[in-house]
Amino acid sequence: MNSETALALLQLMLDDLQSQEEIYQPTAFWSQASTDISDALRTHGLDSFRSLPAIRNFFAPSYGPPFNRLSVALVEEIINNVASNEDQQSTLKHMLNGEMWALSDYRVMMASNRPSDKLTLAPLSESKIGNPFEHFQFDSKWFSRSFLNYLLGLSFLKQHVDTSSIHRVIEVGGGFGSLGEILSQAGEYAYVDIDIPPTAAVSSYYLSHQPNITLTPYSETRDLEAIPFPEPGKQLVLCPWQLPQLQGSADLFVNFISFQEMEPHVVENYLHHVDRLQCRFILLRNLREGKQQKTEKTFGVETPTLSGDYDRFLPNYRLIATNVNPFGFRTLDGFHSELRLYRRTE
Repeated sequence: MNSETALALLQLMLDDLQSQEEIYQPTAFWSQASTDISDALRTHGLDSFRSLPAIRNFFAPSYGPPFNRLSVALVEEIINNVASNEDQQSTLKHMLNGEMWALSDYRVMMASNRPSDKLTLAPLSESKIGNPFEHFQFDSKWFSRSFLNYLLGLSFLKQHVDTSSIHRVIEVGGGFGSLGEILSQAGEYAYVDIDIPPTAAVSSYYLSHQPNITLTPYSETRDLEAIPFPEPGKQLVLCPWQLPQLQGSADLFVNFISFQEMEPHVVENYLHHVDRLQCRFILLRNLREGKQQKTEKTFGVETPTLSGDYDRFLPNYRLIATNVNPFGFRTLDGFHSELRLYRRTE
């Protein structure tokens, strides 16, 4: 799929979005962001989408500026004005550009995985599709923050679940496609990514360039009244309003970050369908305290979705583990990016 095809797919998704129920429309956090991202993609194309500010601000996160609360200019100023030799410059760059943080996550992932594991994560490496703004190389392999976030989450999963029984995975809010890429390298997994446009178009573009993926795009499923779960080794990218048409069952459901950007009733609707598909395990990563609320000047949600809401929305599931450190993250201002793992009880 080239950039022009992906933009045509994006327009098809946006056209179809207009006639869908409100519960499948972008929520308060994403309503303006979706427009901004779509405009940026139309202007610049998708060949370097991972370097576009509109994308980086929302679903291609970094370890370094601006996510570490420093600007690129400030980092350069510190390095140039404080360091007196090349060794000091290298040390400061390693500390301030995000590499030290990324290396820390990489070490946690490596320490928590064994070569004999069914879901093998240690030898994986991220592609450079989309020209990432920030990419770090460790042991001759490449990693972004998105890629390492998923590797940490799957490492947490493996501490509590025998992953040899997991073959069918469904995700809501898959970003630009990191989990699909990981699964395509890790073995024969069926994967379904459900996301709003424009993100669904971006992930379709990204996953279509992965060598081990047979991808069925939205254009081939949009008119189907029933959408069968794909076979292992195959992947689907669907839009939210297609979720009721998805048929079959899944072993694992994943949501990283995006549920915290939705209103609680929207999250509840998604999880209703997760229950309908009889997912055996649910792996979430979201802020324990909820996303910030929307103001006139800032993005946010109308009503935060809190950790306890997931327990209420999942009566047929039992919470079996939570984690902030080392697999999640605690922010400097005290917010907990928490992993939560549920097991189906019925």
